[in-house]
Amino acid sequence: MRLVQAATAALLLVMLLTWLSFRAINSQAELFDQALTALDDFSIGESGLEQDVLTARAGLLRNYDPLVQKENRIKEALIQLRTIAEQDPDIGPGVGLLMSSAAHQEGLLESFKSNNALLQNSLAYFGLFSDRLAGSNGNESLVPVVGALATAMLHLTLDTSSETARLVDDRLDDLAALTPTAASADSIRALLAHGRLLRNLLPETDSVLTALLDASGMEEQRALRSVILRQQQASRDIARVFRGLLYVTSLLLFGLLVHLGLRLRQRTLALQWRAAVEHKIAGISTRLIAAQPSELAGHIEQALAEMADCVGADRAYLMLPSRRTPTQAWCRKGVGFPVGWPDGAPMLSRRFHPTSEGIIHVPHVDRLMSGLERGALQDAGVRGWACATRGEGESVDALLGFDLLSPARRRQQGGLGLLRVVLDALANAAEREFFDQEQARLEKRLQQARRMETIGALASGIAHNFNNIVGAILGYTEIAEAQVAPDSGPARNLAEIRQSGERARDLIDQILTFGRRRDVRRTPIGMKVLMAETESLLRASLPPRVELVVPETREAATIFGEPEQLQQVIVNLAKNAAQAMGDAGRVQMEWELQEVAWRMPLTCGELTPGRHVRIAVSDSGCGMDHAVLDKIFDPFFTTRLAGNGLGLATVREIVLEHGGAIKVWSKPEVGSRFEVWLPCFAAAEPPREENAPALPFGEGETILVIDQDRRRLLRHEEMLAALGYEPVGFMSPAEALTVCEMTPGRFDALVIGNVGADSAIDLAQALQPLAPHLPIILAMSSPRDTDVDALVAAGIREVVRQPLNSVEIAEALARALAGAGGWRRSDRASLPGAEALSG
Repeated sequence: MRLVQAATAALLLVMLLTWLSFRAINSQAELFDQALTALDDFSIGESGLEQDVLTARAGLLRNYDPLVQKENRIKEALIQLRTIAEQDPDIGPGVGLLMSSAAHQEGLLESFKSNNALLQNSLAYFGLFSDRLAGSNGNESLVPVVGALATAMLHLTLDTSSETARLVDDRLDDLAALTPTAASADSIRALLAHGRLLRNLLPETDSVLTALLDASGMEEQRALRSVILRQQQASRDIARVFRGLLYVTSLLLFGLLVHLGLRLRQRTLALQWRAAVEHKIAGISTRLIAAQPSELAGHIEQALAEMADCVGADRAYLMLPSRRTPTQAWCRKGVGFPVGWPDGAPMLSRRFHPTSEGIIHVPHVDRLMSGLERGALQDAGVRGWACATRGEGESVDALLGFDLLSPARRRQQGGLGLLRVVLDALANAAEREFFDQEQARLEKRLQQARRMETIGALASGIAHNFNNIVGAILGYTEIAEAQVAPDSGPARNLAEIRQSGERARDLIDQILTFGRRRDVRRTPIGMKVLMAETESLLRASLPPRVELVVPETREAATIFGEPEQLQQVIVNLAKNAAQAMGDAGRVQMEWELQEVAWRMPLTCGELTPGRHVRIAVSDSGCGMDHAVLDKIFDPFFTTRLAGNGLGLATVREIVLEHGGAIKVWSKPEVGSRFEVWLPCFAAAEPPREENAPALPFGEGETILVIDQDRRRLLRHEEMLAALGYEPVGFMSPAEALTVCEMTPGRFDALVIGNVGADSAIDLAQALQPLAPHLPIILAMSSPRDTDVDALVAAGIREVVRQPLNSVEIAEALARALAGAGGWRRSDRASLPGAEALSG
């Protein structure tokens, strides 16, 4: 493509020079010279013709050959002018006028030649007879008369005026009045005839001669000459302009050749510099490959010095922002790095537009436009800057920079693209040490994970066995509670046993959760939605004397993760904060976006460069010392008698599984602050899908709830109302059965709580004939020991744990109502008792 462009440019240049040369020649100059020559020939011919005419009139011209020659010369000049006029129409009108004048002159000339020939003949005979009569003897009176006639005729040849003509007439009359002799009679008659002819012919010939002289066409010649000269001058001016253009083009062409020569020399120097740099790069790469890990730092510093000398820089540095490695730098003797530089080089490089190879070159910093870039470089004392970057998008994984502090040290920099090769070689060498350290760290973490896996497996096995025991305790406790009178001593003892069993079951659930492998479902989560839902859960679950403060934020962000697990993290931290303050105080929960430029180790885990969401939970409780801080994330470590030591351990595992990290600050008697850092997917909230809430909410369906514990019944009713249902609670199974018998179409589903296992199955069997389509959900403390066949026979659709969990009961109700074939309010009209419901 470049060869075609060069050939096209050369062809156009040749065509331009040819056109300019042709126009500068003034090709019309010869045409105008020919026109002027022809006009001169015409003028010379006309002048000679006038001279010959006068000579012929004087009788000095023996023949008319000179007149014919002059006339032919005039005709040839006219033919040539007419030919030139065909090539230049501007002189055509002048040539036409000149030809018309010449044609008129030619007619007069023919008339003159005829008259003059007769005139000269008559003059000859008149002189002959005059001489004969003047020399005759015997007639003395004739001689004076003939002499007077000859004199008068001579005057007439010189002056053809009317007075001279009358004088000639008088002398002719005098001669005619004489009586001639016999010898002179013939001569007198001939003299009189020629005299009378001359008397008429002389004025006529002179009149033709005068007209011929007047018709010389001098005005036409001057006009035509003026046009030709003007055209010739214009042609010369145009030729002069094009000669100037040709000269300027020649100078430009000469300058272009000089420029190409300088470029060729610059290319030659660049190739020499590139060859030298490639040789150095080969040596550097060889040394780095053969070097031991402990020797890499020294080899990298030597490589920076060698490359800085090639580039002509005073400072050089290698930075790996994506790795937790220190910056490796070199500078000349007596030169140092200012504060903050080159730490800000990666961020500054994002403001420039690198080449496809990742090269940024600023040869003159003082020529940059005023802005942060120019100010940052000038503050660092940089006069010229070159760097090679590597990364994807706006992130910079590696940077090799060179600072020029003195303009006098500028070197040939035509091969800066090789800096990317140097960057890759040095970055790979620097990463070798990092990978060795990372491998050691990963092996240590793998050992820790294996220990935790062993602990989790052991805890899970123990928890499963204890879960069966606790389930039996809770089951028999519920049976016993159904057989004793409410508010009696045994009932209160059984309630304490049941509450302790429920706490034991919660502990077992936490152990199972901690020991279970979690497969995190990566879904976009909007931070505003997550924090709003978590705040709602906390306000309902925190003690009344604990004030929850959640500052509003206008920021929006999206993270990837599992909403339930992240909610569990925040809830655990908030509950720990409340417990640290003795269930009375202020808990502050906030979040914000943070940009991380370097790998940053925290209390648990480390952050990678990029945008993160920081969730902070602060309290003003008792705080912790360093000894406690070092163990708070260990499983089963706790400082509270009622604690189990799994809350923060679970938080740690969930955050690490989400690719995040945790930072903890605490001071005794001051308070604590837990910060959870999570990778940010986007600085915006994800679009919320319609008809897809976090929980399957109801649509106002009426749910019959039965539970003998009044406080638990109220809590269950509040939970169902919050889920979008209309709960109707009964503490007595008999009352609930009576209501269902009277209005079987009133309810959409039935939830049976703590009424004893046998009573629950019996109640379900009694309700099935009254409302065969009514879904029944049984809430039990330990569903494991229940006969499944008995539950199915009783018409029980779902079994959930007691006490109710919002997620579990919402999903169970959604499945039960969906499995009832779309059982909703619209289906009640066909059932008995629908009239009472509508009333």
